[in-house]
Amino acid sequence: MSEKHHEAKRKIFAGAALVMASLAATAQAAAADFYTGKSINFIVGGSPGGGYDTYSRTLARHWSRFIPGKPSIIVKNQPGAGSGVAAGLLYNTAPKDGLWIGALFPGAIIGPILDPRPNMKFDPSKFIYIGSADAGTRICITGPKSKIKTFEDAQKTKTIMGASQAGGSTRDYAYMLNHTGGAKFDVVSGYKGSRAIFLAMERGEVDGMCGLDWSSMKSQKGDWVRDGKVNILVQAALDPEPELDKMKVPSIWKYIKNKDDIKAVKLIVSQQVFGRPYVAPPGTPADRIKQLRDAFMATMKDARFLADAKKAQLSIEATPGDKVNKLIDDVFAAPKAVVERAKSLIRK
Repeated sequence: MSEKHHEAKRKIFAGAALVMASLAATAQAAAADFYTGKSINFIVGGSPGGGYDTYSRTLARHWSRFIPGKPSIIVKNQPGAGSGVAAGLLYNTAPKDGLWIGALFPGAIIGPILDPRPNMKFDPSKFIYIGSADAGTRICITGPKSKIKTFEDAQKTKTIMGASQAGGSTRDYAYMLNHTGGAKFDVVSGYKGSRAIFLAMERGEVDGMCGLDWSSMKSQKGDWVRDGKVNILVQAALDPEPELDKMKVPSIWKYIKNKDDIKAVKLIVSQQVFGRPYVAPPGTPADRIKQLRDAFMATMKDARFLADAKKAQLSIEATPGDKVNKLIDDVFAAPKAVVERAKSLIRK
């Protein structure tokens, strides 16, 4: 090939590269133009002051710095039905424009599998997952006024456990351990989140609660942990939490002997892998999802955010949005027999 032809090819490649760079710059500018001067509505499916609220507000203070155009992020609480109210709003009502996102309880995501209800107004498998801030471990605890100090105590003596409504982990995990671990938890439902249950524990209305995230325990009642005022009866996770292991907190697998129960409990506990999930409504434009996902993961690695999270005693073990979507698909593909068993375990 002649030198003239080589030169012509180089000019073509150079021109193509300029075009691609121009298109990328144009796309970035369009993204910045879209978000500039706008506000993102961040719907939290839990009560103010709870663990999910603390995570979301900490994230909101930093996330905007990494989104093109730096929109403001306004956190709004929409508790109810174990995040079902917030999920329904995002799924059915919220505009699909990249300006609406939500923080949902994992229980609301696997709810249609484990606790289907005829009035369910959303399909969690169709949400677009932006990411998860933590892969958590859940615990059962009793407070300083309770006579129940160990899980073995709870197997012998009735223990009053506060809980939210159906679909919340504080209710589901208590029933799960009654059915599989021989606990004698007397579940009192209807509290508006973990903060209200902590107050009930302080008043002596209830002994404790189950299904509480370990990170929430540390962020809401770190002084109880520090001063030995809380009794951590058991930890629930696919793998033991090292920090709790050092504290000699037993794992649920010590108490569950039935092989079918073990499979079903693993399905229930798998939701903790996406312990702090953030979602966008189905139909949100793909380019804006990418921007939100990229900004989310950048925030998870940001020194200022991590310092803020540490100050609030929040555990950060981030999972990218595409991986969360894959995990959700796997959960929804669980064998029917395992699903049916799991359903029975979280009922009264």
